[in-house]
Amino acid sequence: MRPNRFDGFCDACSVHVAAGGGALTGLPGQWRTWCLACSPQPPERGAHDGWHRLPLASLDLETTGVDPHGDRVVSYALLDEPGFEITGLVNPGVPIPAAAAAVHGITDAMVAAAPPPADALAVVLDWVDTLVQRRVGLVVFNACYDLTMLRAEAVRHSLPQPDWDRLLVVDPYVVDWGIERGQLGQRRLVDVAAYYGVSVDGAHDATVDARAAREVAVELAARHAEVGGTPLEDLMTHQRAWYADRAADWNSYARRVGRELDDPDGWPLTG
Repeated sequence: MRPNRFDGFCDACSVHVAAGGGALTGLPGQWRTWCLACSPQPPERGAHDGWHRLPLASLDLETTGVDPHGDRVVSYALLDEPGFEITGLVNPGVPIPAAAAAVHGITDAMVAAAPPPADALAVVLDWVDTLVQRRVGLVVFNACYDLTMLRAEAVRHSLPQPDWDRLLVVDPYVVDWGIERGQLGQRRLVDVAAYYGVSVDGAHDATVDARAAREVAVELAARHAEVGGTPLEDLMTHQRAWYADRAADWNSYARRVGRELDDPDGWPLTG
């Protein structure tokens, strides 16, 4: 959801809503205006059991850009069982573009003395492999970006890789789309976190984002029994289907406006 930019009337109660005084949801051509009292809210937490009551790991990467195949990792955060947290900087071996540094605040000077990718990312890949062996779910917001980036770095530096096909992934970005079908508008991590009451203090810091993603995943499962009560192995199947649906939805728009198409089979790894 986002604030409404123009005056309108609440879709639920028809009260007048001044610009900036309510919320806006929906898709282009199908916008809906809400007063604050009527704006969509998530359901209450349920008492059901599910994977949200089990240990969950979380991963986030900060990078040199938005191309998961060609850009490089500059920092990582690995969150596992309580008390386990590994974070680090990576010297990518290439300049960090100013646009990327403006987002995450990591500069060339900051990574000059950091380990090279072959050393730093070997730790990350080994940890992911332990999750596969332990059958622990890994939370990654927009997993097809981070995991594709990690795999590309592994190939680039000839590093051992985990069995990606056996990795259990929980992607709050995809799960949220499966629930809401895009009807709540833009759903970046900060948007989904705000909707579910999860604090994000310092977005685009790998540790902050990894922690917020895991908390959002737990809220999604706790508030939607059909999600939380689904075994992680089956949730993988659902997420692939939801991602394919989201890609089809995006591609119908992208074809009209000449934008790049998404691969409907690109979750949790693209290409």
